[in-house]
Amino acid sequence: MPDARFTVLASDRIALRRFAPADLDGFVRYRSDPEVARYQGWDAPYPRSSGHRLIAGMAERHPDTAGQWFQYAMVLRSTNEFIGDCASGTDADDPRLAEIGFTLRPEYQGHGYATEGARALLGYLFGARGKHRVTARCDARNVASVRVLERLGMRREGHLRESTWAKGEWTDDLLYAMLDHEWAARSRDAP
Repeated sequence: MPDARFTVLASDRIALRRFAPADLDGFVRYRSDPEVARYQGWDAPYPRSSGHRLIAGMAERHPDTAGQWFQYAMVLRSTNEFIGDCASGTDADDPRLAEIGFTLRPEYQGHGYATEGARALLGYLFGARGKHRVTARCDARNVASVRVLERLGMRREGHLRESTWAKGEWTDDLLYAMLDHEWAARSRDAP
């Protein structure tokens, strides 16, 4: 069942909230960066009209809607500066299953924000939303995303060789997953 009451997920340094119209320029700017787009499903430059449609569409959606992805704007709690986004998609056939993703503006990469945002999202999905299994996938060359997924404690379950045709070449995908009891044990053991 969709979370129609969702407002914000907060951690120490960042918050995940609904997108606002004011996020459009920053969103289009980092999605238009060729290095950011390199491992993603969109091309750079990213059209402003696409950003506008995505943000407007998110205003109509709620997190945890079966068969849909929801994008969360990631902001610094101290300044409310928009730094990137996280996403979750709930399986259409079994809403106990979800997938996550994340993207950050280049100047905020390498500071632990992606890990912190994805950790907040996992806590929400396993806690408030009662998910059994959460997965993630990434291009095998995307070393930074691999590190984030492994820091989260997600288990690498597969390496699919030349499984995706992206930007004119066959690419490998890495598959990661975590189960609810693994999340609970990890959260219990965290300092």
